[in-house]
Amino acid sequence: MPSRHLLILAAAAWPSLALAQSKTAAHPPAREPARSASAAPKSIGKFEDWQAVTHQEGGQLVCYAFVRAASSQPALPGRGEIVLTVTHRNGGRDSVAISAGFPYAADAEVQMSVEQAQLAFYTAGRSAFARDGRAAVAAFVKAREAVAKSPGPRSTAVTDTFSLRGFSPAYAAINKACPAK
Repeated sequence: MPSRHLLILAAAAWPSLALAQSKTAAHPPAREPARSASAAPKSIGKFEDWQAVTHQEGGQLVCYAFVRAASSQPALPGRGEIVLTVTHRNGGRDSVAISAGFPYAADAEVQMSVEQAQLAFYTAGRSAFARDGRAAVAAFVKAREAVAKSPGPRSTAVTDTFSLRGFSPAYAAINKACPAK
């Protein structure tokens, strides 16, 4: 897929992840103004299956790396994009989120297996967030795939598989673009 299409898809996925992640921050989310063309996500590199991107949010640089699900079972009609994202903001690093493509039930839990590591995610709306982002990133660096199991619509169990090929260089790119302070 041409990188221009990836950027367009990233821009489409970004608002839901940004809104859901901002709800977990210490400050309530501010009403975001309409995006200008200059505020659109900018690619900083494609690394095998992962894409690294920067974005301006409230005048601050945000860096994130993402990958779309390699497979998803069962196929759910009308399901939106399924994206795994690692984000760095001024207010925090290593925020790991899954955009599910459907709204989770209230208080749903998602379990992700990354080789021997088991990672717990909590849900909010259409997204799930790693309870320990640093542990998730450490597991991603060492593995080839991540498998998330979650409750889907109408009590259907859903399994989403994400490739981790290219995660390490994509993560290095967002670390370079948004260095720790």
